[in-house]
Amino acid sequence: MIQRRTALGASLGLVIVIASLGALPRPTTAQSSAVDLRNVVTGEKLDFSDVLPEGKDTPGVKQFLATGHNPYITDASCLKKGEQTFLAACSGCHGHIGEGKIGPGLADNYWTYPQNTTDAGLFSTVFGGANGQMGPHNESLTLDDMLQVTAWVRHLYSGPVADAEWLNDEQKKAYKPYKLGETFPDNPPGMCAKTGKS
Repeated sequence: MIQRRTALGASLGLVIVIASLGALPRPTTAQSSAVDLRNVVTGEKLDFSDVLPEGKDTPGVKQFLATGHNPYITDASCLKKGEQTFLAACSGCHGHIGEGKIGPGLADNYWTYPQNTTDAGLFSTVFGGANGQMGPHNESLTLDDMLQVTAWVRHLYSGPVADAEWLNDEQKKAYKPYKLGETFPDNPPGMCAKTGKS
């Protein structure tokens, strides 16, 4: 009887220790970057400790984490992939061309969260989710996928160029509002182009 109580007590103690370990804060891994990425609702720093391993060390992700600017915004190779991801993961709520359905429209100059006028803000919304039906995509998309899809969202923009804060001066001069039916070659050159490696 004493051995049974001792074993039960030890087992209970082990369960308590394991449960308390889960309550400890997890370290953030990519927050050593120059960009302070935060959840758009809670303001908490985004936790990159559990991101999908593939697509987190690409040149584009590294550049974004260093600058807060999405290098894929005008890169046709990334826009093609971003469009495919958007159609699969986002269009059900935001519409095929960002016109909005149960989620807000993404093609005009009104942003539910003002920080989405920046690349870091829009990325944070995709990564960490927002209010309503917008859940986090950090477990279903890689960091690189998120940059590609946010580049596509920027490409869908058809509002005034003056309100496109994410564009630099050179990009604003070249800006053309999205036209339905635009297409890209299957494998255009650029940062997201296939390299021939499997």
